Amino acid sequence: MAGRVSLSLLNSLVRGNVIFRSKKCLRKSVVLISRCKARSVSSSSSSSISAAQPDLSSHLAGKTYADLYDLSVRDPETFWGSIAKERLAWTKPFDQVTDCDLSSGKINWFLGGQLNVSGDVSVHICFNCTLKPLEIKHINHIFPYPPLLEMTCRLANTLKSYGIQKGERVAIYMPVSPMAVAAMLACARIGAIHTVVFAGFSSEALAGRIQNAQCKIVITSNQGVRGGRIFDLKSTVDKAVKSCPSVRHVFVAKRTNESVPMGKLDISLDEVMVGQSPVCAPEPMDSEEMLFMLYTSGSTGKPKGIVHTQAGYLLYASLTHQYVFDYTPGDVFGCVADIGWITGHSYVVYGPLCNGATSVLFESTPVYPNPGRYWETVQRLRINQFYGAPTAIRLLLKHEENWVKKYDRSSLKTLASVGEPINHEAWEWFHNVVGDGRCPLVDTWWQTETGGVCIAPLPAEPGAEIRPAMAMRPFFGIQPALLGEKGQIITGNDVSGALCISKPWPGMARTIFGDHQRFVDAYFKPYQGQYFTGDGAYRTEDGYYQITGRMDDVINISGHRLGTAEIEDALDEHPDVPETAVIGIPHEIKGEVPFAFVVLKESATENQRAVVEEMRHLVATKIAKYAVPDHFLVVKRLPKTRSGKIMRRILRKVAMQDTSNLGDISTLDDPSVVSEIIEAHKRYRSHAAKK
Repeated sequence: MAGRVSLSLLNSLVRGNVIFRSKKCLRKSVVLISRCKARSVSSSSSSSISAAQPDLSSHLAGKTYADLYDLSVRDPETFWGSIAKERLAWTKPFDQVTDCDLSSGKINWFLGGQLNVSGDVSVHICFNCTLKPLEIKHINHIFPYPPLLEMTCRLANTLKSYGIQKGERVAIYMPVSPMAVAAMLACARIGAIHTVVFAGFSSEALAGRIQNAQCKIVITSNQGVRGGRIFDLKSTVDKAVKSCPSVRHVFVAKRTNESVPMGKLDISLDEVMVGQSPVCAPEPMDSEEMLFMLYTSGSTGKPKGIVHTQAGYLLYASLTHQYVFDYTPGDVFGCVADIGWITGHSYVVYGPLCNGATSVLFESTPVYPNPGRYWETVQRLRINQFYGAPTAIRLLLKHEENWVKKYDRSSLKTLASVGEPINHEAWEWFHNVVGDGRCPLVDTWWQTETGGVCIAPLPAEPGAEIRPAMAMRPFFGIQPALLGEKGQIITGNDVSGALCISKPWPGMARTIFGDHQRFVDAYFKPYQGQYFTGDGAYRTEDGYYQITGRMDDVINISGHRLGTAEIEDALDEHPDVPETAVIGIPHEIKGEVPFAFVVLKESATENQRAVVEEMRHLVATKIAKYAVPDHFLVVKRLPKTRSGKIMRRILRKVAMQDTSNLGDISTLDDPSVVSEIIEAHKRYRSHAAKK
């Protein structure tokens, strides 16, 4: 059973040391190792999951992929019930598989059952890393390092000793690190709810999430290290908690040797953990109690706390990790995502560790200290599955192929992309240059709200084709549907429409924290009885699925979803900016970037350059640097309908220089505004070309 092992057995397995070797750069790769037996994982030495029979449970043994998929959508109780019984370690068996009603947003799985996610993924840790402290001292000897189970238990006991109880929220604002993983698992172990905030977010963005979740504790680090640069985290937290009265304590871990100011809320995490017991019994949790919340942008300016619960999420993360990526016991799984995003939650932490996998934590960047960084890591750690973002691939393919080919990549079995649809050029380079044309490349489609991969080329029947740059096949239990503008289901193949999912699955989100009606309105109201993904899709003549992009006002910047309204809210705070409209446009490297149309007060028109710089700073401060628009076009007014709605499709066409067919503009309050904006954009382009 994946992840199922007694505490005493696990403790006997986790006696390890950590080797720190100094190099002349700030970089680190960390390997987490789980020694739990994966009884439901096939031990076949086959190089492709598509060449082996899926081994999901004893009840489902011997069935083909086609049979299993058919059963998963036709009889989900039998399918998911048999897998959950054998794959998860239950302290109390469930007595009802599912109770769901998508029209009302009611989603329940494995009712009556109890387990603890941290108990299911108990692991130990081994570093394979290089570090250079700020003092630039060389470290050439061996240090004992606490295994992750011990670290998790000590941190869990620390939280309990400072009053954190089951159901209370804890914010984690840390770089990718073993301590950050331990913080997540420590919360899960005692029944607290973690909300990990990406360590690149500003103090205001962090504060907004802490306030919404009413977090009692924040766990952070003194600093972070990325791409050879040091960045402060503690100072960002200090600013954030000034407006967060719910916060009682801030635990500060040491990532570097730099001292930071400590206030009355602050506690040195490393120091207090030393005095705690290395044993902490996991709290039994009902299947549908909250595990974590993760904030994502919506089409309104207010980020939403997506809630995932215990058993269903863990089961789905575990199953997709095994079968989408062809994981087999002993593999080294390399997902280079940050744990601040759902990819890091599902495929760095919970999925791999539940399956007893070796999981790589990657703290660096694709091009530091050089463009061979990923592939040097593959060679050094003998990575078998590599999961990265198309943004990074597009960046790397601009460099000479020697940066790839100088490293041994023979360990690679599967390549995979995440965050946005991968374009054909990037797919071909990834497949042919990195994978030497021999590794299956799976383009995965999923969302924060889905919990795990929903559409991907694998698993599939033996010998099934994989088409370049296409997600292709729904995973077990996922029943896609394409819907038209009037809400009708579009049947047949060679058709396009709004991508929905018709049936519930265990890994899907349960609600938006504190606002279930918003959850229903966003995901289930647009198309009654369906989960609306917000994406459009094309179903090919062969019945495969191609994701065509967002259908709402959410843009995808380097794989990170961000609501345009959130950027607009930040821009509108400038005293000289009465109105803005932000749209997304394609970008060769990032996928999409924000383009801001800005209306200035008359008094500020002669000082445009300074105002634009101030707006850049506003967005970087209130959201994050990656959210700063690449383009600012100052216009006299925005195109609005008579009801006051901004006609964004026109702005998008102007930004894309596609104004030959603007469509019907008769509903605009003053159609002449369009020619004004087109002329302003021509002047903007002309000025940019002269630079």
